[in-house]
Amino acid sequence: MNQENTAAALPLAGVRVLDLSRVLAGPMCAMALADLGADVIKVEHPARGDDTRDWGIRIGTRNTSYFNSANRNKRAITLDLQSEEGARIARELAAKSDVVIQNFKVGGAEKLGLGYEQLSALNPKLVYCSISGYSRATAEAKRPGYDLVVQGESGVMATNGDAGQGPLKFGVAAVDMFTGMYSAQAILAALFARQSTGRGRHVQMALYDCGLMITSYYGMEALLQGDDPPKYGNAHPSIVPYGVFDAADGPLVVTVGNNGQFQRFCREVIGRPEWADDERFATNTARSANREILLPQLREALRGFTRAQLLERLTAAQIPCGEVLGLFEALTSERTAAAGLLHRFEDSEAGTQAVLAPPYAMDGQRMPVRMPPPHLGEHTQTVLKELLGLDDKAVSDLRANGVI
Repeated sequence: MNQENTAAALPLAGVRVLDLSRVLAGPMCAMALADLGADVIKVEHPARGDDTRDWGIRIGTRNTSYFNSANRNKRAITLDLQSEEGARIARELAAKSDVVIQNFKVGGAEKLGLGYEQLSALNPKLVYCSISGYSRATAEAKRPGYDLVVQGESGVMATNGDAGQGPLKFGVAAVDMFTGMYSAQAILAALFARQSTGRGRHVQMALYDCGLMITSYYGMEALLQGDDPPKYGNAHPSIVPYGVFDAADGPLVVTVGNNGQFQRFCREVIGRPEWADDERFATNTARSANREILLPQLREALRGFTRAQLLERLTAAQIPCGEVLGLFEALTSERTAAAGLLHRFEDSEAGTQAVLAPPYAMDGQRMPVRMPPPHLGEHTQTVLKELLGLDDKAVSDLRANGVI
């Protein structure tokens, strides 16, 4: 099946998205829609491009590892939105789009004539997504939003790390990424509602709101206890034994999720039947209460086996388990390859490169990488001709005037 036929068969085929966002939350949202088949047009400044074109490892002249992680399956154009002509072109593109995504500071889009009310007047069916740092209903609405700041303010850092350790951020920009995914969900809901109402909606998302959502069951425990829950590092706050343990030759994950599994773990995996008969460890509640007694002995016992021995025994006992891999190991593993999760492509500037494939699969088929992450302004001429009917001279004039 060729690329055009593949695109036509995808769930969001025919949906056009104007991506005015930058950095991570907005681009992640737009990429999720692109992965599902939407035609996403990413708009960047002609000189600077997206901020992330300067973050991470350089790929070719203007792409980077960071930029490529959030911009597959998109077409890229350049527009100086601060110029009158650039903003006018953006409005014309919005009038021909189903979705607009932006993460300007609150009020910034309106100053450019690209706010919800302004664009909705041109295109009442438009689903418009605004992503800000903080709720527009609060006094902090105009504060800029940064993932690391919100990880601190939302309590996310307080849930991460080992007991006694200070605040620790997630290894990735988790607040940005969750905000992008929550935003994509809301946009899809608004597109669905539009089928019956005929009108778009203004989806309003905030990093802080989504940061609180990440605290999940830890957040519920904090409210019930009236204080921060303890931190358990790689262990589970409520299930024992459940976490990362060291075998003789490396770490592995062991998840003993119920009392029957604990019985098999003691008798069939580590050969300690006396623990299975010990009242202190008979139930998960008891094991949790006595974790300081059980876990040191358990760790010593596990170090008497190799990782391969433990994985074999745990699997035979039907106890979920797995080895702990380095990131490069995981990306290049047979498991990743078998799932089709790594997509290699030829970059015209940097040769063979790779991006992750979309995580979505439908009817047994993974959503494809139809287009690699674009070069800065790679599709400007094509998009302006295709959607706005501009001829070569008009495009050339825009370029000469620095608009594109």
